[in-house]
Amino acid sequence: MSETKEVYKALRRQIFDALDPEAIQRLDDDQLGEQLSKAVAMLVDKESLTVPLVLRHEFVKSLVDELHGLGPIQPLMEDESVTDIMVNGCDNVYIERDGLVEKSDITFVDEAQVIEIAKRIAGRIGRRVDDSMPLCDARLEDGSRVNIVIPPIAIDGTSISIRKFKKQAIDVPKLIGYGTMSDEMAQLLMIASRCRLNILISGGTGSGKTTMLNALSQYISEKERIVTIEDAAELRLLQPHVVRLETRTAGIENTGAIKQRDLVINALRMRPDRIIVGECRGPEAFEMLQAMNTGHDGSMSTLHANTPRDALARVESMVMMATSNLPLEAIRRTIVSAIDLIIQVSRLHDGTRKIMSITEVVGLEGSSVVMEEIFRFKPGQVTPGADRVEGNFITAGLMKRSVLVEKARFFGLSDQLDSLFQARGYI
Repeated sequence: MSETKEVYKALRRQIFDALDPEAIQRLDDDQLGEQLSKAVAMLVDKESLTVPLVLRHEFVKSLVDELHGLGPIQPLMEDESVTDIMVNGCDNVYIERDGLVEKSDITFVDEAQVIEIAKRIAGRIGRRVDDSMPLCDARLEDGSRVNIVIPPIAIDGTSISIRKFKKQAIDVPKLIGYGTMSDEMAQLLMIASRCRLNILISGGTGSGKTTMLNALSQYISEKERIVTIEDAAELRLLQPHVVRLETRTAGIENTGAIKQRDLVINALRMRPDRIIVGECRGPEAFEMLQAMNTGHDGSMSTLHANTPRDALARVESMVMMATSNLPLEAIRRTIVSAIDLIIQVSRLHDGTRKIMSITEVVGLEGSSVVMEEIFRFKPGQVTPGADRVEGNFITAGLMKRSVLVEKARFFGLSDQLDSLFQARGYI
């Protein structure tokens, strides 16, 4: 294996030294492959190397991937079963498949090749990574999200993290099939979306927050004007009247940055019916709450938190980033009046994603936020050595003072809501 790597490294160096960058861009993959096949054959004969025909084809494929694609990780980009690619230096490439992380047998030639691929990724999307700017967070041409960290910030070698963009959107029926939620939970969320409840989706990294947001958006009326705001555009709304906004980092002169807060403020001037923020992570939470409280019902967002109550605490902290003048009681009243429903999602140790709870924000009692859990996932008895987490989705029903009950009546969806809970004596 090491001998093969050294042969490829030697051939690669000689071929790259002789290449014309402009000519490469004019060739498609087949034409480039044909040219490289001739070059490899010529160099093998010249150096009197023993390289089998199968190995020559692999060399050519690797060279084409490196010149037109993402080098050694290009096959992983083309593999539909791979959802995440994590490069930790030249010899450690990990992937996520079916929710579980495993080490890939793919390696880079050396650290220089990893940095070269990283710079090419950044260059294609108008960004750069170098000693003066060792961090890059952006979106690839196919919609995949990429994060790059190079030395000296990345101590053990260049890090490239890619969250692949799914070509086919995952809708609610598919989430039911995956066991992410039950039929009853899906019906409740459908009613909540159509009733224009303000929804916050909370969870950890890779727990499926954006997937859930995409799925819920399918229940929004086609008559509504929607403005989406994201750091890296991942949402795929099917409605005809959608305006997509994306943040922008500062340029070479450290000017021209457009942050999420700027976009949320601007979105309020665009006559939206709903505002969807891909992820709240800073001061933009204050403007988002203002939007929810000023006629933009049905707005949605996601954030990182471990429980619904932690999610509200995070929103408090983010609002404080925006303004230090408001007392905590006023901030909590704003949050309680703005957010109606919190969906807590999680990725379990078996790789599956589940809705752990659907919680309604009821109001304030003194200085404490009152919350009522409508649905939750109750894990079953853990069997030693079991591959899957078993359990059931259970509900305690809805309160009569629930905002969902009131809005369902206003939007003519009371019968559907009653069929979920009333027959069981839950409402």
